[in-house]
Amino acid sequence: MSTNPQRQQRDPAEEGYNEYNNFAFHPFNVLLVLSLLGITAMFLAFTAAFVYTRVQSNLPPIRLPNIFIFNTLVLLASSGAMVWAKRCYKADDTENYQRALIATMAISLVFMILQAVGWYQLFSNQIYIHSDNSAGYLYVISALHFAHVIAGLPFLGLFLWTARKRMKEPVSVLVYFSDPEKRLKLRLLTIYWHFLDGLWIYLVLFFYLNYLLR
Repeated sequence: MSTNPQRQQRDPAEEGYNEYNNFAFHPFNVLLVLSLLGITAMFLAFTAAFVYTRVQSNLPPIRLPNIFIFNTLVLLASSGAMVWAKRCYKADDTENYQRALIATMAISLVFMILQAVGWYQLFSNQIYIHSDNSAGYLYVISALHFAHVIAGLPFLGLFLWTARKRMKEPVSVLVYFSDPEKRLKLRLLTIYWHFLDGLWIYLVLFFYLNYLLR
């Protein structure tokens, strides 16, 4: 049953400085920004190296299996579930908050399973990681993205475990939903999930454009 404790409205000016409200300058935010910049630079470097290697060696393009496109929709659905979780957290909706976290984890697992199916389809077409440099880059780049999805799952699991443990009594529910650190971490995790979506869309478009511009 959802619990919606009434919170006392406060004037932000009376609260003074709050490190969690100053999102841009919080160390957690700085760490996330630096991490995302590093990940972005790494994938840009790999895709640039892919283009250079393909042009220099005059390698044939690789057509992505259609399941890669479908997986884009799956990953977008997981991002939508994270938005749902964030909204439920703000609304103090305990039941739907937990359901949203479970949905995000389940959809992410579906993404990983379908990604494995996509690799299997490449194997079936006799495209292996050692076939040529283009194939090698495709496997490495997609595997790196796969690894970053896996890296986010323990944080989702921790949020879910904490919610199920703390959301039992009205008082503990109030404390949980009033915790600015948890609110900040949920926001950061949501940003990370949106980033993975954008990165995957970029990668799929990149490989399809490379296939069309052969």
